[in-house]
Amino acid sequence: MTGDDRTSGKGFFSRVRSRMRPGAPGTGDRSTGDTSGRPGPMVAADADSLAATLPSLVLEAERIAATVAAGLHGLKRSGPGETFWQYRPALPGEPVTRIDWRQSARSHRAYVRETEAEHAQTVYLWCDLSPSMRWSSLPSSLPLKRDRAILLLLATASLLERSGERVRLLSPAGHVDLPPGSGRLASRIALAMTVLAERTDLSGLPTAVALPPHAQLIIASDLLAPDTDITALFRTLTGNGLRSHIIHIVDPAEQELPYSGRVRFEGTEHEPDVILPAVETLQNDYGKLFATRQASLRDLAERGRHTFQPHRTDASPTTALLALSASLAGHRGTR
Repeated sequence: MTGDDRTSGKGFFSRVRSRMRPGAPGTGDRSTGDTSGRPGPMVAADADSLAATLPSLVLEAERIAATVAAGLHGLKRSGPGETFWQYRPALPGEPVTRIDWRQSARSHRAYVRETEAEHAQTVYLWCDLSPSMRWSSLPSSLPLKRDRAILLLLATASLLERSGERVRLLSPAGHVDLPPGSGRLASRIALAMTVLAERTDLSGLPTAVALPPHAQLIIASDLLAPDTDITALFRTLTGNGLRSHIIHIVDPAEQELPYSGRVRFEGTEHEPDVILPAVETLQNDYGKLFATRQASLRDLAERGRHTFQPHRTDASPTTALLALSASLAGHRGTR
């Protein structure tokens, strides 16, 4: 092990930049992975890169949604649907086709089998497009956190559309108008996200003030914001009667800190660069700190009756969508 900075991916809640020994062949300052967190022209380049990526993300989102059973969300009241709700005595003039003859045979009365009412509700989507999300520790094999967040939200939108739900897109500035047209919802949301990616004034947590009571909000973010801001957001959501589902997007390197030697960690937003020697000696303490913060975020969310779902970018997006679908169904069923 030498005293030089070792080549590594970017992580530690920021981009990592290696510093090679001067004068050696093929060396010099270089960054691995995405560098779009830098100000200036890189913002436009990021938007172009996202626009080029979105068609494949839409196709993959549609494929993922097609593999997940489109569960219907019951409202715990009688009405048209498929989920059983209750048996009740048949009323005079009740259509014979509504009588459950098997249940009625167990009694001296005729019974009707009722199902839960099911109708569309509005689910709001918010994707963190801040610079810290435009990062991957292994760009050749792992997606950017932003791209995984977009994929999950597009797949969720497609799944909800199949179930007859209404879906809206949010930004830190409020509601986002989708491009007009009759195309698939995931494609229209993807186009709207391309426009959002070109703006530099939308970094921050979503606003909850404009959302109607009892709406559901899905947040896909790395939650790299001040704890006071996150606490304030969750309290506002709870105070407004909103139920949220937080997908905590994490790159594996952010959880494991798999680096060694002397490494420079370069901030993605407003953090100063940090140079740490012998990074491997920090892994145990770092792992404990990461686990503690994630547990704190989960506790904060669940105390407000929100759901908290960690998701690593090396994990299956289909599994994440299945868990999210179950959370959406559970929240609506207990509303």
